[in-house]
Amino acid sequence: MTVIDVHAHVLLPGLQDEVRRRAPEGFAAAAALDHKRNGAASQAVSGPMVGARVPKLTDVGARLAAMDEQGVDRQWVSPSPSHYYPWAGEQLAVWTACEANRLVADHVAQAPDRMTGLGLVPLQHPSRVLECLDDAVLGRGLAGVEISSFAGDVELSDQRLEPFWTRAEELGAMLFLHPFGCSLDERLDRFYLANTVGQPVENAVALSHLIFAGVLDRHPDLKIIAAHGGGYLPTSIGRSDHAWRVRPDARVCAHEPSSYLRRIWFDTVVHDPGVLRNLVEVVGPSQVVLGSDFPFDMGPDDPAGFVRGSGLDDQAVAAILGENAARLAHEKGTVHG
Repeated sequence: MTVIDVHAHVLLPGLQDEVRRRAPEGFAAAAALDHKRNGAASQAVSGPMVGARVPKLTDVGARLAAMDEQGVDRQWVSPSPSHYYPWAGEQLAVWTACEANRLVADHVAQAPDRMTGLGLVPLQHPSRVLECLDDAVLGRGLAGVEISSFAGDVELSDQRLEPFWTRAEELGAMLFLHPFGCSLDERLDRFYLANTVGQPVENAVALSHLIFAGVLDRHPDLKIIAAHGGGYLPTSIGRSDHAWRVRPDARVCAHEPSSYLRRIWFDTVVHDPGVLRNLVEVVGPSQVVLGSDFPFDMGPDDPAGFVRGSGLDDQAVAAILGENAARLAHEKGTVHG
């Protein structure tokens, strides 16, 4: 059985340096916001943690050795979420996304039998996302793109993104939903709450925008993979269903929100076997895929072992470890050029 990890990152330091050079004021303001959101104590821990993992984030040999230790045959490699640059103006944002696509493609091309690449789009500029999606999938041969939970004033329910969803559906592109930062800002600036609470909140909010706005009604074949097990949404979906039943302002989507969870894929970065079993029960074993958040400290050191030891039956384990991701990767869209 091929073990496939859909949640693994690559760091692009050359890209980061060039963005800083081209827009020093914006880069500095973004760094200040990141500090505000995370707090000094967390930043003091995160800096050395990331620094120690730079070889695994940049060097293919170090990555493959770590994959072998984890028993992972293939990674879906996406840029570190720090490369979103949601503050960037239109021209810089488009250049950054296309340059990230090129660099990710170069990285995975060094071991194409072990890695699948995902690129970026400038979500904060909806009129430019199509060209960057085409650049990633058609121009660079990537399997899809990573998107954030929001970008500036653009939520995933924004009508301006409709052409993007249409094109992603046509291409059969994978859309990996991974937040960077949390809109709660300094309320989460201690105890690493920006990550432990902020990331699940952002996943839940973003998925709720997609569901309640009817995006999945209009685009039923979208391939959306939610990081961090979809955050709080799968375990609290009953509240969404209740709101849909009793609140006319919440009844925009055609069906109860819980029904859409079986059209989305969720990774296994949930840290607790009981939570993983509950996720499988809510969304179905066909909709869960292995993730590790490689190589950061908030991911499991043994992602496959976590799934094998979760108490799920053998059929579900096999599906999660590789079968679901392999099926998802091989399903094609209707347009390829």
